[in-house]
Amino acid sequence: MADYDAIVIGAGHNGLTAAAVMARGGLRVLCLEKNHFIGGMSSTTELILGYRFELAGSVQFPLPNEIYEDLGFDSCPIYEPEVQSASIGSAGEPPILLYSDPEKLLAHLGEVLGLDALMGMAEVAAWAEAPARAIGRFDVRKPPKSLDEMWACATNESEREAIRTAMFGSVMDVVDRFLPDREKHAQIRSMLSFLAVNSTYLGPYTPGSALCLAFALASPGDATMSKVKGGIGAMSDHVRLLFEHNGGELRRHVKVVKIVSFGGRVEGVALSDGEVVTAPVVVSNLDPTATFTQLLDRDELPEGFVRRIDAIDHRAAYFQMHFALDGLPEFSGPYEVLNEGELRRNVTLFGTAEQLQLDYEGCVRGRVPQSPSFNLQIPTLDDPDMAPSGKHAASSFAFYFPIGATHLEQTRLRDEMAERIVAKVAEFAPNFPEVIERQFNYPAYTYELMFGCTGGDFTHGLLQPESMGPFRPGPRGWPDNEVPIEGLYLCGAGCHGGPGVTFIPGYNCGYAVLDSADSARS
Repeated sequence: MADYDAIVIGAGHNGLTAAAVMARGGLRVLCLEKNHFIGGMSSTTELILGYRFELAGSVQFPLPNEIYEDLGFDSCPIYEPEVQSASIGSAGEPPILLYSDPEKLLAHLGEVLGLDALMGMAEVAAWAEAPARAIGRFDVRKPPKSLDEMWACATNESEREAIRTAMFGSVMDVVDRFLPDREKHAQIRSMLSFLAVNSTYLGPYTPGSALCLAFALASPGDATMSKVKGGIGAMSDHVRLLFEHNGGELRRHVKVVKIVSFGGRVEGVALSDGEVVTAPVVVSNLDPTATFTQLLDRDELPEGFVRRIDAIDHRAAYFQMHFALDGLPEFSGPYEVLNEGELRRNVTLFGTAEQLQLDYEGCVRGRVPQSPSFNLQIPTLDDPDMAPSGKHAASSFAFYFPIGATHLEQTRLRDEMAERIVAKVAEFAPNFPEVIERQFNYPAYTYELMFGCTGGDFTHGLLQPESMGPFRPGPRGWPDNEVPIEGLYLCGAGCHGGPGVTFIPGYNCGYAVLDSADSARS
């Protein structure tokens, strides 16, 4: 008899979700995690004594109602802050405040930007509905639509045009249509551009970037992007408790070095200490590239399957910083309003959409942006327990960081990027450098070392047309190219339903394993 019915590699939020679903379904499940913390890139972790940071993910994406209800997320401390974010442009305009309350948001945008910009924003949001439906953004336990099915889900010519633009057009093809004034609409154009490109290796004027805009703006009804008390890791902890409550076993500080298979069937996993744990089902929460090139011998896989794996784009151009602060940044000039209440909790600073495109083109050439676009979050304004009394934990997510060719080159680029981010914050909040007690500068390659994601790619496969819909694998691979090893499943963000903190890939995978077990018994 095997040691377990199923083994899950990686206790990220999707790995824990797959494990919880299988354990609740009656399987004996072991989940293995190489780090001392769980949640993967959806974790809240103490980097400095007393300071807890959301290491990568920090926003709770709108969840499908089925998953929200079935996994009991109503008991999680999810909340919508009064203001989701404050956006600062490049021309000295007052900040745009994105209120969670629709009426406040409409009134504010109308006052700051005018009625035409307000109508343009509404039209952009309406444009996103058909592409999001086409790629199955909120589909649960369903395979991705074929290209024909994606096209057929449009109900009129306008929706067909929206899907066509999402697949082949750029962010600015959409923005220029509904918000054409480059000066009057500059801030909102920049905000939408930044929102759309941060899961891609594309610029806002580059064909293919429009799909990410549709993904980011999609919502199943009234749900919006939310925050979580205690950080995003509270969501992962919730699923871990569900897993353990149903008899699942979690082992930390355990590194899987090989998926053991024989005769085209999985048999278990080998650990770094030499132990072999057996099970007829192995579920990998790693991205497909890491799963099939690091834990298996690629030479033993079919050539066509390997070619599909090699085609996955992992060029992550993001940059993350974490700060231990001795005080709060004090904004000056037209931005002093941000010092009121908790408005500083999430501030986005960016150049124009045109500058973002130039930054992307410079990134491709190995250049650090002169004035990077990024957001600065201070979750301790809502959640003071994430730092010692009187202190604050802050994090920044920036674009576009050059990938770099060597470790030495990346170190030089890392320091240059960090200096420019701090200097840019200081342009708006002059005291910021003085309140920094300690900082961590994390280019994407840091996350590859920390989490094992190929290239540091938090999306496990960039959110671009060639990696979405039928081109993104499901639990058993692609519709036309199935995983060639029986009993091996994928559940990470690289699967259909990802990327982002959606829980969909893990949920789909857990039920795919249970459905297969039921089918074998009948």
